[in-house]
Amino acid sequence: MANWTTAYLSIGSNKGNKAENLLKAINCLEKAENIRLIAVSGFYRTAPQNFKDQDWFVNAALKVETQCGPEALLDLLKAIETDLDKDGKPFRFGPRVIDLDIIYFDTLALKTNRLELPHPRMHERNFVLKPLSDIAKDLAHPVLNKTTDELLQQIKTDEDQAVIPLDQEEPN
Repeated sequence: MANWTTAYLSIGSNKGNKAENLLKAINCLEKAENIRLIAVSGFYRTAPQNFKDQDWFVNAALKVETQCGPEALLDLLKAIETDLDKDGKPFRFGPRVIDLDIIYFDTLALKTNRLELPHPRMHERNFVLKPLSDIAKDLAHPVLNKTTDELLQQIKTDEDQAVIPLDQEEPN
């Protein structure tokens, strides 16, 4: 039996019932054979990045333990995305029913054709760092050697990086 490894995931949706889409994806992960769900952050409304002309997202972060290797975990996440969103996203950074990304896989630093760990843009994204700080504020980035909270404090918090708890209204 393979050892269990800790991984942190970012999860988001901006089509349909966004919070329900996150819960469906979390349920899929809980049912997966080689995954144990350890923690779920709060849910946040977040401003779209890169392609701005789309609905706001709902994002969260997850802590899991897995017996999968990093690429096998990626395959599992992509299979869940496909299962929950038959049409897929129309283009890179476009609207989607569900998006699952590996942020950290233990302390592994890796770059392949399919996967880069830690996630290469996570330290620039409030929508990743704020939820992650709910469940891993003192976790150190294995390359940048800064905690989640330190990375979060470095981000310019403006309208483009808005992250609002789900129970509050999004700005106009």
